[in-house]
Amino acid sequence: MSNVYLSENITGLKGIGDKTAKLFNKCGIYTCGDLITYYPRGYDKYEAPVRACDLKEGIVNSCRLTIIGNVTRRHVRNLSIVAFEAADQTGRVKMTFFNAPYLASSIKSGTTYIFRGVVRKKGNFFSMDHPKMIKPEEYNSLMGTLWPRYPLTKGLTNNAVIKAVEQAFKNVGKMEETVPENLLKSLGLMSYFEAARGIHFPADEEILERARRRLAYNEFLAFLLRLRLLKLSSETIENTAVMMEVADVKRLLEKLPYKLTKAQSDAWNDIMNDLSGKSVMNRLIQGDVGSGKTILAMMALLTAAANGYQGALMAPTEVLAAQHFEGFKEMIEKYGLVNLKPVLLTGALSAKDKKEAQRQISEGEVNCIIGTNALIQEKVNYKNLALVVTDEQHRFGVRQREALAGKGMNTHVLAMSATPIPRTLAIILYGDLHISVINEMPKGRLPIKNCVVGTSYRPTAYKFIKDQVEQGRQAYVICPMVEEGELDGVENVTDYAQKLKAALPDSIRVEVLHGRMKPAVKDRIMEAFAAKDIDVLVSTTVIEVGINVPNATVMMIENSERFGLSQLHQLRGRVGRGENQSYCIFINSSDSEEAAQRLGIMNKSNDGFKIAEEDLRQRGPGDLFGVRQSGEMIFRIGDIYHDSDLIKAAANDADRILSEDPDLSSPQYNVLRGLLSTKSANFVDFTTL
Repeated sequence: MSNVYLSENITGLKGIGDKTAKLFNKCGIYTCGDLITYYPRGYDKYEAPVRACDLKEGIVNSCRLTIIGNVTRRHVRNLSIVAFEAADQTGRVKMTFFNAPYLASSIKSGTTYIFRGVVRKKGNFFSMDHPKMIKPEEYNSLMGTLWPRYPLTKGLTNNAVIKAVEQAFKNVGKMEETVPENLLKSLGLMSYFEAARGIHFPADEEILERARRRLAYNEFLAFLLRLRLLKLSSETIENTAVMMEVADVKRLLEKLPYKLTKAQSDAWNDIMNDLSGKSVMNRLIQGDVGSGKTILAMMALLTAAANGYQGALMAPTEVLAAQHFEGFKEMIEKYGLVNLKPVLLTGALSAKDKKEAQRQISEGEVNCIIGTNALIQEKVNYKNLALVVTDEQHRFGVRQREALAGKGMNTHVLAMSATPIPRTLAIILYGDLHISVINEMPKGRLPIKNCVVGTSYRPTAYKFIKDQVEQGRQAYVICPMVEEGELDGVENVTDYAQKLKAALPDSIRVEVLHGRMKPAVKDRIMEAFAAKDIDVLVSTTVIEVGINVPNATVMMIENSERFGLSQLHQLRGRVGRGENQSYCIFINSSDSEEAAQRLGIMNKSNDGFKIAEEDLRQRGPGDLFGVRQSGEMIFRIGDIYHDSDLIKAAANDADRILSEDPDLSSPQYNVLRGLLSTKSANFVDFTTL
């Protein structure tokens, strides 16, 4: 069948009625094309079971054991715990299940299972928390295979997704190629259909990696083509909002209790040269967390206001937008910046407040508009928008940036990013922007104290967190996954929060945060943490941008070997923002020497750019499908460090394609041209990146 089938509704698949379709819809799956591009989060590899005496701590093991003795059931606060022992001739393993009371009556002594899970060592005894229990005959049929594990929603099973994807591939037949064949051959890449099939149902790990690389190349090529086209169009835009240096900025610099660093001063000179130059500004300020980017943004917005224009600052979350707004108001009052008139515009405002903010913007009563995506809604009309600032640039797509800039005429764009991407990659990935780097920190900032430890250190870490909370501080604990079963061998926030509550005193308030929560719920939790109403926040990587809590002094990261170094650095940047000493505890749950060496880099350095270069040089063996490097540009398959060679190849190919055919009008680029301009079922919509 042709690719027309990709746009057909999933209700056309056997076994998917309206009720099941709604569960798929919650995961963003509406069509068969959506199914095919709903990539697995991880894979189960069923290896041969080992003996109890050969179990290895900190990794997933499979072991054939027989249940012995009695099954115990107890409660710790609101946590139900079922425990028993299982053994073979070489040793015993203690099994523990949380909030699974039904097991107490269904498990029988003398029954043999293959127990599969992460092994912990407590004293001289091995233990497993929440292992899978598989009948031996069933396990035999699974051995040696790779089975996809998908992100799920409540009520949707992994098996249901597998069956639906299999059926979609059977129905679709051969799929159109998205990239010219000569480009694929030069890089030794497989066809799109082979890659799409191989990412879901790989015959082995080699096929899986080949499929992943091909899909990563697709992402990079489409993204870079769009950037190249954007740069060509923006370089010729005349600066019709020429801005001069203003006394307001000079007075602000004189009143600040600190002097700008040389790197900040150089970046400010770049900004002013752009604002007063012949072409509109398209600049990225790339600087580590705490390097002083926000003051430069405020100076730019103050310059726009004093020159008679409006400026807008777009943040990725409502909490961060509100924090910027309050921070600006405080500085305006403290330093007498009467020419800067800010307003906050976010989705959380009441209809009445939104309408009033929109009126003030359209009539020019305010000249500094701070908000989220609400800034680019149709109802928002600016009187004379001339400057757009995007905070945490990698969280906004090309389209979003264009949409906000399009609210004005020939608008200047200043993007800011705390993601320390190596310059060689930044030049490619931010191809439409000129780059200024702030590579030094303000004087007087206390460096974060780091330690890399094994899982046996947890009790000590919990005591340390308890002590910090009792001193009035707060802590983050990061887990890679949302709930149990998403990826074997890693901690999840749902179960971990329960275990942490059991380990800490009742007086310590523990809360959970993850990306599957509704935006309003996430914002409420982050606001409560910022207001010190939560002591310990157990979260996924959703907190790596969008929250600024100077009172938080501890960052503890579980399964830290699973993350890229740059993402670990981003997470660490959530602490060290106040006057108190801050600490970062990296829990290494692997016994790999290579993982220990990689994490040792985090122990020795707080310099994001050095860490990024090291990440690029020796990207580790972490599961690329498990813990995404979401701190960087949000590609669904590609990883900018692991796949740096593909990025460079895609950049060269994008340049070659556009030099031969600037409009992509030749027949060989028909599919590629269509996919760049519209969302397609068999190609990621990179224009939203």
